[in-house]
Amino acid sequence: MHYAPGIDDCPLPFSPFKSCTVPRPIGWLSTISTDGVPNLAPYSQWQNLTFDPPMVMFAANQLSNGTRKHTVVNAEETGWFVWNMATYDLREAVNISAMELDANEDEFLRAGVTPISCIDAPCPRVKESPAHFECRYLSTHRLKGNSAHGWVEVVYGEVVRIHVNDDVITPEGKLDIPRIRPLARLGYYDYTSVTDVFEMRIPGASGKAADGLEGKSS
Repeated sequence: MHYAPGIDDCPLPFSPFKSCTVPRPIGWLSTISTDGVPNLAPYSQWQNLTFDPPMVMFAANQLSNGTRKHTVVNAEETGWFVWNMATYDLREAVNISAMELDANEDEFLRAGVTPISCIDAPCPRVKESPAHFECRYLSTHRLKGNSAHGWVEVVYGEVVRIHVNDDVITPEGKLDIPRIRPLARLGYYDYTSVTDVFEMRIPGASGKAADGLEGKSS
């Protein structure tokens, strides 16, 4: 089976595109408007870019009417956004925060999670989440779509502060991923969570290269 998107009709009843690029980490992002209204929304096009300094990106499609996402507008206008780790225990709150709501509605309240202050960023973070990145906004890159909804805005940020709950750190000083069960997006309406972890070390890697791959901080 093969086809050319945008030229051929998909031969399947559901597009395989989003089910091939899986699993996708979720950017559960909090921002605040210039009017002081907190916003919370999940983005499945989220990724880290580099580590020195740590930088991240997320991609936000416009709404079908061409309206830009509140997260993007807030990040641009205030200069900040915050990533909150989405977990299996928080899956219902993550799903509720995906609803398209009015810009004046507090999505922390709708999702039933607790806002707590950041140190640098003006926007709140999710207290129940085990890890957070306070991100200083860098830039937005707009990519043209074939429809209003197809337009996408890729937003870049620098991580200037990292928060991790002490309860999810192992005695070796690593995040206890099976305990956290980070949530990830698949295709369709499907999600998964990380429950199994295995280690593979690259043959021949040693010294600073090996330390970097493992993420040693010193």
